[in-house]
Amino acid sequence: MPKKYVDLETLKYILYDIHKLEDLLSRERFQEHDLESLDLFIDSVKEFSDRELFPYFKEMDETPAYHKDGTVIVHKQVQKVMHQSGEMGIIAASFDYKDGGLQIPFTALQAAVYVMDAANNHLPGYPSLTQGAAELILEFGNEILKETYVPNMLAGIWGGTMCLTEPQAGSSLSDIVTKATPTKEGYFKISGQKIFISGGDHQFAENIVHLVLARIEGAPKGTKGISLFVVPKNRLKEDGTLEYNDVMTVADFQKMGQRGYCTTHLGFGDSDDCRGWLVGEEHKGLAQMFLMMNGARIAVGRGAAAISMAAYRASLQYANERPQGRKLRSTGKKNPSEKQSLIIEHPDVRRMLLLQKSIVEGSLSLVFLASKYHDIVTTATSKEEKEKYHLLLEMIIPIVKTYPSEAGAESVDNGLQVLGGYGFCADFSLQQYYRDIRISSLYEGTTGIQSQDLLGRKVPMQNGKALELLVSEITKTILAASKDEDLKQYAIILGDKLKQSQKVLSHLMPFAMKGNYERYLADANLFMEYMSIVVLGWLWLEMAVDAKKELTNTNRKYSEIFYESKIHTMKFYFKYEVPKTNSLVESLMNDETLTIKKDKEHII
Repeated sequence: MPKKYVDLETLKYILYDIHKLEDLLSRERFQEHDLESLDLFIDSVKEFSDRELFPYFKEMDETPAYHKDGTVIVHKQVQKVMHQSGEMGIIAASFDYKDGGLQIPFTALQAAVYVMDAANNHLPGYPSLTQGAAELILEFGNEILKETYVPNMLAGIWGGTMCLTEPQAGSSLSDIVTKATPTKEGYFKISGQKIFISGGDHQFAENIVHLVLARIEGAPKGTKGISLFVVPKNRLKEDGTLEYNDVMTVADFQKMGQRGYCTTHLGFGDSDDCRGWLVGEEHKGLAQMFLMMNGARIAVGRGAAAISMAAYRASLQYANERPQGRKLRSTGKKNPSEKQSLIIEHPDVRRMLLLQKSIVEGSLSLVFLASKYHDIVTTATSKEEKEKYHLLLEMIIPIVKTYPSEAGAESVDNGLQVLGGYGFCADFSLQQYYRDIRISSLYEGTTGIQSQDLLGRKVPMQNGKALELLVSEITKTILAASKDEDLKQYAIILGDKLKQSQKVLSHLMPFAMKGNYERYLADANLFMEYMSIVVLGWLWLEMAVDAKKELTNTNRKYSEIFYESKIHTMKFYFKYEVPKTNSLVESLMNDETLTIKKDKEHII
């Protein structure tokens, strides 16, 4: 096992110095907090993760969750982490005081849970999904639902899930068929099946509160006929005891990664005695669920960013400890009598490490940016401020979910390569991180879905206003960097990439205007990759501007080499990653339509 799984110094630098967490604390909702108290919260979560998460990372992979006798058997740490996440206030951290929460900024909570994700990505999903389910009940449920379920969920005594996907529907939620039949008693009888339900059942849960999408009999077809229900595994009787609610755990999916995080197949109402209670209005279920989806997609990006961070720390440690070969001299020869060099001295290894660093720290900045926008939206004091940051958040949500997942997998792949043959062996953690991160591009809408959302919905949103706002934010950093002689060339490059994106959209948009949406969206994944590189270039340039300023500050918070490493990594990103946009533009501007199905099938 590696010695270090997270760079807390960089995390706090990006959180406090780049994204200015302190600015959020002036808002009325967060006024009872200060940086010192939030810093203590993050440190306490780090200590908790050191003790209760990180030591069990390998063990949970080697002893995965499994189905037995109608339930799922999970590692003992699931119980401890659930209960202590409740006791420490992690589950309730961002909720209102009146609901038992700590009312801390969502951004600070993401920082804390990022540490947990990096320590052991098999565990934080259990309390995090419980938090998400409780949030839905608090936002849309009646007082009875709130009082019945939320306190035990926030305490970590009861778990929570989101049940959307069905065997025949997959990501196409318009095709779900789980049925809800009203009764004269006021509840609904639920019948159907749900698959890929993370945290759906385990032996330590006294109860699991499922938030289930279903159709009330006679509801319209498609997404407009979907309603949301609370369907507990065990329902509460009048005397306060629990009784079985006809929710059957059919199976647990055996996965290539995140094997300690159970993923269940659930059956509802096999004995016609599964009761559900409507959350909010009929036929509004999908809209209600998707109001929480921004947070869920930030969480996926956060988890992927954290896995790639842990993998980077492991490969960096190995590169600093492993002697192999000798450094190539300027003559092109090596001296076999010299002692072996550490592999971190070899340029190719350094390239792989810098690629990881650029992806890992850039992804972390992206997660905090989205989290900050989320906090501003929820605490906005004017209509104009709320609209601006809502549009900015909507614009980057597909990117914050996708980039850490896709580039993070590439980062971990390079980390594994640093170890050579040992990276492929179970003795080292890189192969596990490689398997664990692979799910991230599938969670909460695949990369294809996110890419179509970015190009198909977010770019045209309010006649391009969301994109215009994002360009305006990027331009501020370009202008700031342009004032520095050393950074000016990178500001020019980023500005050119923004102009290029406009040329691409000018080429694609006429297809949409003519109603040819299939052609407009055919290469949405390429546009996603292009915009992700541009946004990450912006965030790295922003870090470099700050680092350059701090290098002239005699009272700087961090060491000289700390700031220099940020500037060096920005330069690496602009040399090796940003040029990839050129080939993407070439493909996006090409008029051949090779992926749209024609009369003949060529994929044989």
